[in-house]
Amino acid sequence: MNWLTGGPHTEAKKWIGQLTDPTKRERAAQELLRLGGDAAPALVEALQSRDPNLPPIVGRLLARIGPAAIPALVHSLQNAHPLMRVQVADVMAQIKDRSVVPPLLDALQGEFYTVRARAAAALGLIGDPQVIPHLLRALKDPEPEVRTWAALALGKFRDPSTFDDIAGLLLDDQEIEVRQAAARSLGETHHTAALPYLMEALRDSFWWYGREQAASDLLEAIEKMGASAVEPLIEALADREGTVRKFAAIVLGELKDLRAVEELGMALYDLHHEVSRVAALALGKMGAPAVDFLAEGLRHPEVDVREHAILGLGMIQDPRVSPLLVGMLQDPERIVQRQAILSLAGLRDPRAAAALRDIVNNRADREFSALAREALDKKS
Repeated sequence: MNWLTGGPHTEAKKWIGQLTDPTKRERAAQELLRLGGDAAPALVEALQSRDPNLPPIVGRLLARIGPAAIPALVHSLQNAHPLMRVQVADVMAQIKDRSVVPPLLDALQGEFYTVRARAAAALGLIGDPQVIPHLLRALKDPEPEVRTWAALALGKFRDPSTFDDIAGLLLDDQEIEVRQAAARSLGETHHTAALPYLMEALRDSFWWYGREQAASDLLEAIEKMGASAVEPLIEALADREGTVRKFAAIVLGELKDLRAVEELGMALYDLHHEVSRVAALALGKMGAPAVDFLAEGLRHPEVDVREHAILGLGMIQDPRVSPLLVGMLQDPERIVQRQAILSLAGLRDPRAAAALRDIVNNRADREFSALAREALDKKS
């Protein structure tokens, strides 16, 4: 039938033209899969379609065709426009056939940094350990994007022999995006050998001086170390830098390891306002074992400490909490009373609702009456 259709390439282009039509897509996809490797050259060409909906569909089809599509993909990786080469590298990563490793290694050393970056990413996903030395060299690439993807790729191998090199980016790279990638890479290994590097980074002012938002990647990486991170984080609660203490308390709260309850109870009295606050939040996440430590904070002379203790208690569903918060409605400081109302709103204890209704009915304080009514509305 080729004399009617014009050959596999023409037939493939016909079916590709129908992929963006939802009513024809399934049939067109099946026909392209039937053509297999014969459809691959036309599908590779379609990766550069101006229709943004088409390349993702085409990429998935090439991945399903698998090894039969590799010759067309390799040709494009070596000869096409850099934007096309990037897409081809992504498809190769989906196929995960080791026969594409040599051309990807060539691309890793090529002229275009965007292609080098995506080649690194693909090599990490394919997972052939023989590429590790090549990825280690890519960590020294002059382009940040390449260093980023090389670090992320290396993390997938979870090889402790690479951690020192990845940590070189974590601790010394001038680009915060590269450092973030190195942190994610080490965190994804879940390997205790990566923890000392991450804790060293936690104490590096590059991460938090004017960049606290960026530190979330580092904190998540430490959290992924699990129980092994608890003792180093407890030690960090005594660091002389307030931001380090704050970050340590944040991660300990996410880990919810009861070994940290007592030390977080001490951090509640930290002179650094934010450290005290996040310590209270971390204790709140610990649940019932933290109630006594937070209750002690309710008697502290500092207003902030009392307010933070109430904030933490409001996170704990325990019968001891409601009476403590109701008692704080009589605190001499209005900001403390206000936090007590807000925290009562989060409790499922009927006594909390009763206390809020009493405040609603007290018309003498319209602000607190309205606040309590809003809190009750949220509970219902």
